[in-house]
Parts: sequence; structure tokens; C-alpha cells
Amino acid sequence: MHEMTHGVALPETPREFGFFINGEWRRGRELFERNSPSHDVPVTRTSRCTPDDVNDAVAAARQAFEDRRWAGLPGGARAAVLLRAAEGIRQRREEIATWEVLENGKPISQARGEIDHCIACFETAAGAARLLHGESFNNLGDGLFGMVLREPVGVVGLITPWNFPFLILCERVPFILASGCTLVVKPAEVTSATTLILADILADAGLPAGVYNVVTGTGRSIGQTLTEHPDVDMLSFTGSTAVGRSCVHASADSNLKKLGLELGGKNPIIVFADANLEDAADGAAFGISFNTGQCCVSSSRLIVERSVADRFERILAEKMKKIRVGDPFDPQTQVGAITTAGQNETILKYIAAGKSEGARVLVGGEALQCGHGRYIEPTLFSGVTPSMTIAREEIFGPVLSSFHFDTLEEAIAIANDTVYGLAASVWSKNIDQALSVTRRVRAGRFWVNTIMAGGPETPTGGFKQSGWGRETGLLGVEEYTQAKSVHIEIGDRSHWIAS
Repeated sequence: MHEMTHGVALPETPREFGFFINGEWRRGRELFERNSPSHDVPVTRTSRCTPDDVNDAVAAARQAFEDRRWAGLPGGARAAVLLRAAEGIRQRREEIATWEVLENGKPISQARGEIDHCIACFETAAGAARLLHGESFNNLGDGLFGMVLREPVGVVGLITPWNFPFLILCERVPFILASGCTLVVKPAEVTSATTLILADILADAGLPAGVYNVVTGTGRSIGQTLTEHPDVDMLSFTGSTAVGRSCVHASADSNLKKLGLELGGKNPIIVFADANLEDAADGAAFGISFNTGQCCVSSSRLIVERSVADRFERILAEKMKKIRVGDPFDPQTQVGAITTAGQNETILKYIAAGKSEGARVLVGGEALQCGHGRYIEPTLFSGVTPSMTIAREEIFGPVLSSFHFDTLEEAIAIANDTVYGLAASVWSKNIDQALSVTRRVRAGRFWVNTIMAGGPETPTGGFKQSGWGRETGLLGVEEYTQAKSVHIEIGDRSHWIAS
């Protein structure tokens, strides 16, 4: 008998997945069993691949790249495959959302919204495949013509995290495919299902065998093998800054492969006294609680003007108390389960450190007992000083630290007082203030009087230790290309050696 939760049947037995190389499914000898972080039942079994499997996947991607079965197609033909894939995702939207919830613990309503964004990524990349172009230089004199060609970089290794298994995958894959590259993908071990489902969707859409390959297993073994692989031309990694640093070392020690890195964040949300405080409070509550706070762009540092700080924190605390935490299959749930036991422990340690270092808990601050699964209350700390652990380190959970400022200069200084620079948000009805902050706070994504807005049309990425390169938009396709300068002589050569 299937156990039901909010109309959804939990799996009676875990769904088994193979891994995908050169258009074929393979099964690993060793399997990893994943329990749902919200229901404590086994939901998937995925293969633990070996370094030999990675070598096979890279060889398949290399062959597919070199024989030009994908790179040699017109952009319009690649676009057609990406559009069919978008339709395939649309048709399997509920299935993909369900497996995201089962493995990750995020609310079902959020998962569905993310998949709509993923469909938009494929549609945007399809347009970009047609629009990708080089340049011509017709200004080199009558005897010389110049061109800059955009060529795919080659075989791309893609390592994705467990917090947005499908969304981050789809903010990368269609743009990489639009460029003409081939791929070997290594999803996070605890959330591999939807990356494997995409293999079927792409195959059904007409993607040639060998262009999209998936290997599964641990970061330490399979991720490391892929990162060090001498026949991978570029590696795209999304995850912690510490692991990003190890990718840099691995690149240096192997073939100096190009890297695209989206790493940690400690993102400021700056609220001025003239802002609509109700709107800003709602934005701050959403910004720290979205995806259970397990979000690299979550607004984890509230920087609020001192004259309204007490009032604003009261409004925000009231809002955060009303956030619905619980079973992610309940469509009303706003905050789901913490994805891994290790992350749950980490967040609770940071909350304990905030308390012991003298910050004041205004709301939350405790684990929630729901009978099963791992849940933490959205938490607001006030009286945070810049030297506190919770002020400086990425918590990756629903924990917001509040700082106060008196002047615009001070707000900017606090916002920039971090090694990170991924995202930032400012709330003010004064255009001069809002623009000054936007220009001077160092972050790759910026929101004014909103939070986490925007689509795949614009690029994403970080400043400082938040990463290298850009994803999505036309820049997200160009990231996976090389620029080649070409010069063509017109007419006869002027001889260097006199006859």
C-alpha cells in the first residue's frame, strides 16, 4: 500500500536509475540509496560510477564533438532540438517536480515554478543558438579582411549541486548545447534523478548520442576525476567556494582547462528609511526563506537604516512567524525540509554560534519537529556585528542577520565587507540612493525594490570569491566558446624577400 501525503503517493520501493553514456543506459555495480529529507523513506537508488565510467563518458563526448554530429549542425537545427526538449520538459513537468521534492525536500509549488523557468531556459537558448555570431573587421585597409569566429570550446564537464538540481542544470545545459559543445554531467549524489530524466528528454528531442552524458556518484571520486580529466576542455562547477578553489588547483595540475564557477554568497539586502517597509519586509522574508534558505543568492545580510530598524525588524519578524514550514507536498508550504543531514547540522551550529556570540534571536532559532524529516524555523538575528561568525560565513539555511547603518556610505561599506559578490538587493524610493548603491555594491546580480527577479535572458554570475564567468543569456552561450581571429589577405603579397 502506497503511503499518501497531500494526494501524492510516496514510492513503495525506490526508483532505480542507471547512468547515461553515448545514448545508452548503463547500470552500476554499486548503488546509492537516497531517503527523502522530508518523509524519511527511501526514494531513489542511483549508480555509484567508477573513474573508468567517467573516462568512457568523456571519450563518448570527445567522439561526438570531433565528428561534428552536433557542432557541425546549423544553429537553427540545434535550436529545433532545444525547443523539442523544452516541450518534453513541459509534458513531464509534474514528474520532474515530484522527484525534485522527493530528493531535495523543497516545496512542490516552488519546484513547479522552477521547472517553468527551466522551460524558458531551453527556449531562450534555442534563440541564442540562432543568434550566436562572430564579428567582421572591414576597416583593415583594402588589402586585408578580418573576422572573429565563435567556436565551441569542446567537451564540457558540468558539476551541479543539490539545492537546485534541475534549475541549475537547465541554466547551463541548453546554453552549452547552443554553443555546439558536448557534455559530461555529474549531479550531486543525493539529487541525481532529474538530471537522469533529462537524458531521456534530450534523446527523445533528437539530441545525437554522446552529446549529453551523465555519470553519478560522489564529488570526491567522480567529481574529482572529471575535474582533473585531461580531455575535458572546460569545467562548469556550482557549489561552495572551498570546492571551487580545489577546481582551480585541479585545472592547474591537469590541462589548464577553462573554468566557469558559481560559488558562495553572503548577499546584502539594503533597506532605506524611505522604502515601502511592508514590501521590503516581504522581500527580505522571501529572500532568506526561498528554497529553505539553501540558495547561493539568498539575502542573508539585512542592512537597514537605523532610524527605522526597530520598526522594520518588528514587521519582518511578524512576517517570518507566518511562513508555512512543513510537508513539501502541501501546496501551501513555503519552506520545506533541509536537504541533507550534514547541512541540517551545519545550520543549527551557526544558529548556536549566533546565540553564543551575543546576537539576539527575534524569531525562530530552533529545529522544528514534524514527526519525520528535518526542518528549521526561519530565523532572524538582530544586534549582529561584522566580526560574528554568522555575519561572515555562508550559512546556507533560513538564517538572516540584521545590521544597522546611518549613512549611504556606511550601507555600501557594510554591503561590500565580504569576500563574496554574488547578489544584492536595495530598497528605496529615492532614485539617487538606489542607483548609487546599485553602482557601488560589488555583485553579479542586483535587484532594486524586488528580489530574485529576472529570467534566462540576462546573465548570472559573481564578483570576487563568488565565481568566474557568466551563465544564461547570450553571454552564457559565449562563455562556452573560444574566439578565433582570422585575417584574409586580398590580392598579391608584398614580398619580404626581394626577388
